[in-house]
Amino acid sequence: MSPIETTGQHDSDEAHLASLGYTSEFKRDMSPWANFSLGFTYLSPVTAVYTMFAVGLAVGGPPMIWTLVIAGVGQLLVALVFSEVVAQYPVAGGVYPWARRLWGRRYAWLTGWVYMIALFVTIASVVSGAGLYFSSLLGLTSTVDTVIVCSLAVLVLATVINYLGTRVLATAAIFGFAAELLGALAVGVWLLATERHHNLGVLFDSFGAGDGSNYLWAFAAASLIGIYNYYGFEACGDVAEEVRDPGRVIPKAMRRTIYVGGAAATFVAVSLVLSVSDISAVVSGEDADPVSGVLQTAFGTAGSKVILGIVLLSFLSCAISLQAAASRLAYSYGRDDMIAGSRLLRKFSPTRHIPPYALMLAFAVPAVIVLASKFSEDALTKIVSFASLGIYLGFQMVVFAALRARLKGWKPSGAYRLGKWGLPVNIAALVYGITAMVTLAWPRTPEAPWYDNYIVLLSGALVVGAGLVYMAVHPTHGRSEAPYDDAIPKKKEEGAAGTDRAGEADASEPSPV
Repeated sequence: MSPIETTGQHDSDEAHLASLGYTSEFKRDMSPWANFSLGFTYLSPVTAVYTMFAVGLAVGGPPMIWTLVIAGVGQLLVALVFSEVVAQYPVAGGVYPWARRLWGRRYAWLTGWVYMIALFVTIASVVSGAGLYFSSLLGLTSTVDTVIVCSLAVLVLATVINYLGTRVLATAAIFGFAAELLGALAVGVWLLATERHHNLGVLFDSFGAGDGSNYLWAFAAASLIGIYNYYGFEACGDVAEEVRDPGRVIPKAMRRTIYVGGAAATFVAVSLVLSVSDISAVVSGEDADPVSGVLQTAFGTAGSKVILGIVLLSFLSCAISLQAAASRLAYSYGRDDMIAGSRLLRKFSPTRHIPPYALMLAFAVPAVIVLASKFSEDALTKIVSFASLGIYLGFQMVVFAALRARLKGWKPSGAYRLGKWGLPVNIAALVYGITAMVTLAWPRTPEAPWYDNYIVLLSGALVVGAGLVYMAVHPTHGRSEAPYDDAIPKKKEEGAAGTDRAGEADASEPSPV
């Protein structure tokens, strides 16, 4: 692209943003390739598979592979809905500003709250998973304290890289993408060539998973590996003000994230399953760490260290992308004056072109969660389960808002449109999302204490309840002067009240619950 074309595109992007009521302080330094890489490293197939492979195989046996396919198709539908929204509203922060324009301030506040808490928990889950591999790479005994220290070290490094600005973030995303994809392909091909103990027919053999009861329940429990894998594509939209021509670039990046990330995750998982010599031992619980065993056998001590290094790099890249998304969301809240501390959250570094206090928030909260994991048994699985539920709930609140807006007359007007397929895709995305959330929250351990059995559901209810209480006692959303609820065409008698009704009371907005 020539300098004249670049300038013209920049002016067009800023004019579009200005028409939506914003002037950006970000620099549009993120290329289309970097934007896709950000989504890919956030989705991070290696991170998801290596974190949940042992749990998925133990609970559901080899057929758990098919949850990756099912979740991939379902989340592609969600990505298509998001693509239409971000093309029309390319504003930093992702689901919060999208919900704000599709519905209103209160609904957007709750959507952003759920998503932000889930992002913080997801960051904690990723660095906790990294801590296990980091301690192993260093040759340390993986005690709870050792893993926590290693996890915090990864979190600090991710924060430093994010603090260096958009250009460094983009470079880190591209490097992380290349390393992760090449590493995943190299490991998978080597395992299939040298350590394959089964043929593809094993992918249909449960090996007795589910204790002989209805296998559907075991398959649903194992689906966490698929559900946990397929989010990250929305990060492409979280940095919409840092990308040139976001209305065209971001929808493509979202879809590519699903295609490439899903294919890579499935390939890695299949190669690992076929390389586990004794699957029955994993299902019975005798082998609690099949991944390390496979890598040790296939690559030896020195080679497995190299592989662990690549895996650790994947975790770090994922944490960096997650932090970037969370900090942009927190900044978006602050810029719209929607939450306590907005004065700090909206502050911007004129040299780094990043929101430093929003970034610090995306460091501090995950750090506290990592430290608190010391007091929880099986903390990683619980953290991952709640993180997945929170992310899915935030997603589905946007999907539901888009469906409501369509039924009230919203016609997407961005550079990407589904046309006549918009409504059926939107409905299918909502059905998938609700099914996935029920699967995540469904209690499956009747022998455990009730609060442990319902931990995911209780955690979700606690976050939503805390958000509603905050809205009631500290209604900052009502003072926000930023535009909202302008996707749905207004009746003629509303006249010029149109796109910015910030001066009105929120009484006309429907309750978010």
